[in-house]
Parts: sequence; C-alpha cells; structure tokens
Amino acid sequence: MRNILLSTALVLGSSVAAFADTIEIEMLNKNDAGDRMVFGEELIRAEVGDVIRFVPTDKSHNAQSVKEALPEGQEGFRGKVNQVVEYEVTETGLTAVICLPHQSMGMVALVMVGDDVSNAQDILDVRIPGKGGDKIEDLVEQARASVEIEEQTGDQTS
Repeated sequence: MRNILLSTALVLGSSVAAFADTIEIEMLNKNDAGDRMVFGEELIRAEVGDVIRFVPTDKSHNAQSVKEALPEGQEGFRGKVNQVVEYEVTETGLTAVICLPHQSMGMVALVMVGDDVSNAQDILDVRIPGKGGDKIEDLVEQARASVEIEEQTGDQTS
C-alpha cells in the first residue's frame, strides 16, 4: 500500500512539472514600439510552477523582485547586471519586478500568477522611483481589470 501511495505521489508531482512553462522575457534598451528601457513583456501572466526567465538581450540590465511587493510565501530574486535570471513561481498573486539601474526610467514589470490580485495594495504601497512607480500603478490596474473582465465573462457563460 505504501508503495502505491508513493508511486501515485511521484506521478502527480511529475505531471505538475510537465505542465509548467518557461516564460522568456527580454530586457531591452528599446522595443519595436520605440519605448526605451523596457521588459519585453510588462504584465506577465503565469501559473504556479512556471519559470520566468529574464534575458538581458541588451546590456546593462538586471531583473529583481521588489521586497514587500510579492505574494506571501514567494521567495524573491535578484539577478546580476547582464546575467540571465530565472524566477520559479510558487505562489499566486502579484510580484513587482524592476531593472535596478533603470527603474526610475520606467523599466518595471508585474508578474500576475493566476487571477489573484489580493496583494495589489502591497504593490502600490511600495515606493518605486520616477516613471517606474507610475508604470507599476498602471500595471496593477491592468491586472485588476483583467480579473474583473474574466469574472464578468464567467458570470455570463454560467
């Protein structure tokens, strides 16, 4: 019986990993729209188990989480300048991400895991300087709006 339970647990555990995605986000000096100092994607949708891989496509960038701006239980991360950094998602909620050298120029992103925006106020309460603070506010509003739209669409299909 114990072997059956252990085998079942291993199969279930490996199937979760099999469905996990690696989401690659470029760190850019300029995107196709002409915006400077940006992450290739700024509102990053992910699920628990996914790995987000930040790639310094252009030099002089890093990616790191913002202390106090991530879900409870989620470990933060801090990549070095010009280095790839991977962030494994373990909790639902929002995580603010910055490029430390360029956050004041607006180089920020928001990771949204599941449809959980319960820690949105925590993100808004953290001080991110310059354009980064304004952009993170916009991204939080986009995340909240997407959840509201999904809830409304779900209500209509029920």
